[in-house]
Amino acid sequence: MPFTIRRAHPADFEVLYALMLEFAHYLDMPGKLTTSPEQLRRDQDIFRALLVEDDDGTPIGFATYFYAYYSWSGKALYLDDLYIRATHRGHGLGATLLDRVIEVAREAGCRQMRWLVLRANQDAIAFYQKKGATVDDTDLVCTLDLT
Repeated sequence: MPFTIRRAHPADFEVLYALMLEFAHYLDMPGKLTTSPEQLRRDQDIFRALLVEDDDGTPIGFATYFYAYYSWSGKALYLDDLYIRATHRGHGLGATLLDRVIEVAREAGCRQMRWLVLRANQDAIAFYQKKGATVDDTDLVCTLDLT
C-alpha cells in the first residue's frame, strides 16, 4: 500500500484536527478532545505532527509529539498520539509511523521517548511492546486542569 509520511504544516491543521476527533471517537472519548484547529495554530511552536497520506493524498493517520526534558534522563521526545484509520491498519503503517517518530527523536538528540497508553487498549500495548517499548504501570498520571 503506497503512502507518504510528512511533517504537518499549519495548512494541515483542519485535517489533523479531524483525525484527532476520529481518534477520540475510536477511543470512545470524544468529549475529552478540547483543542481546535485554531488552538493548534496558536500552539504550533510547541508541538509537532506527522501526517500519513495514501497515494491519493488522503490523510489516513498521524502522530503528534513534543520535546520534553526529564531531570533523570535528559532530553526526550514525548509521543502524544499515534493513530492510523481502521480501514488502513494491518499494512505496517503504524509501525512505519512509529519508526519515523523514533528517527525524529534520534535526529534531535533525544535520549528516550515516552508516551501513555490506555490500559484497556491491549492491541496498542502489544504493538508498542513488539517495537521494544517497556510498558511500566508504576507511575500514575496526574492532570491539573488550568482552564
